[in-house]
Amino acid sequence: MGHGGNVIDELVTDHREVEELFGKIEGLPSGDKDRKVYADQVTMELVRHSVAEEAYLYPAVREHLANGNTVADREIEDHSKAEQLMKDLESCEPGDAEFDRIAGELMAEVRSHIADEEQNLFPQLRAVCPPETLNELGEKVRMAKKVAPTRPHPSTPSTPPANKLLAPGVGMVDRLRDALTGRGKKD
Repeated sequence: MGHGGNVIDELVTDHREVEELFGKIEGLPSGDKDRKVYADQVTMELVRHSVAEEAYLYPAVREHLANGNTVADREIEDHSKAEQLMKDLESCEPGDAEFDRIAGELMAEVRSHIADEEQNLFPQLRAVCPPETLNELGEKVRMAKKVAPTRPHPSTPSTPPANKLLAPGVGMVDRLRDALTGRGKKD
């Protein structure tokens, strides 16, 4: 969380970390308790990542790309689907039959979203944004991830300015809950 570099480098590094966590989930047998730990970790990373993208990346997409509104709206819709899946997964235990189904659906949704961003959105953005803008966005995204929520909140706003105002407070509550419960930590 917070790797340095421009916004594209930052987000691609996040994508690799999420994929690594997916691999850990897939590498464990169905019902293994560590699958829940890794699912919680991937949820924490994805929520922070999504909040930062919605606060800074997608407004830049709207501003700089000719079809920016359409692209940003599609990306936010992808986030909404993934966030609902994360919320559903949150209530499952690794031995539940639904855990494997929901986790598989989440991985497919996120992998498709990542491929689209990396193959389409990021090259378009790199082509039209000056390096200084991409660097500034990278810093803003890193700052946003530090205060972002760590749990899915499907009903919260996903566009500025409301998302920028609410995320830090919700994030503080989530991090407190995580600390008290040990969520995302192995025994």
